[in-house]
Amino acid sequence: MAATANWSEAGRRTRRQGTLLPPPPVCSDMTVAEGAPNARVAAYMTEDVATVDPDETVEEVSRRIVESTDHSGFPVAQRRQVEGFVSASDLLLAEPDAPIFTVMTTDILVAHPEMNITDAARVILRSGIQKLPVVDDAGTLVGIISHADVIRSQIERATPEKVGKLRRTLEGIHDLELREERREVALDQLIPTQGKVYADELEGRRYELERGLAEPLVVIDDGGTLLLADGHHRVLAADQLDVESMEAYVIVVDEFVELGMLRTARQEGLERIPDIEVVDYARHPLIETTKRLQE
Repeated sequence: MAATANWSEAGRRTRRQGTLLPPPPVCSDMTVAEGAPNARVAAYMTEDVATVDPDETVEEVSRRIVESTDHSGFPVAQRRQVEGFVSASDLLLAEPDAPIFTVMTTDILVAHPEMNITDAARVILRSGIQKLPVVDDAGTLVGIISHADVIRSQIERATPEKVGKLRRTLEGIHDLELREERREVALDQLIPTQGKVYADELEGRRYELERGLAEPLVVIDDGGTLLLADGHHRVLAADQLDVESMEAYVIVVDEFVELGMLRTARQEGLERIPDIEVVDYARHPLIETTKRLQE
């Protein structure tokens, strides 16, 4: 399926050849409820790519890797034309004053912006690489897609199915026609509908938030009243990290309807995020079940 490409067509030459993973046919955008099986690399890649010049020295690039918290390697590019990739392992036994083009890997995989994100995930998983440079039809570096970006894309794909199911359920119960949006919501405007979260899961959500891996929330906008339907661990973790707003899939009820979720929240005294109780790890139902099995 992958094809060897010399992207010097139309007179544009680089000093190397690479394996260019071809784009799929361009598909139309999908609605929130349909999910994102045709999501493309362009939607998840990082566009602001840190690169190194092929004439930089091993010592200079090594210093950049040591001083960085985000990079264990860099695409090697000149005038945004990808010529290779250099990782920390390439530098280990090299002379400090050696130019990067003498130690970089030149037989690299690159993706196209229109490549299906699932295909990119498969390439990253099977090749064992951490980052995949993204080049356009002219061979110009336009972004980079990492394993973290791929994980994020797969996490987000599960949420639209929840949203569609919840919307259809609400429509059936209340005989309403609802719509869906994706937007940023202020956390201090959310009314929780779940009174407890577990400490161990809270730690996991903090980890995801700090690395940009958290999936969007699911919120019901009931005539301006924002009910948190899914994502209680995430919002509490975000509150602890002083995050003020998050991305959310929003089911919009144009005129206020007293939903069962709101009545339950009022009965439990839930008005804002700090009202959610954090339950100790040891009291998690899964832990209790495990203990019983061990007795």
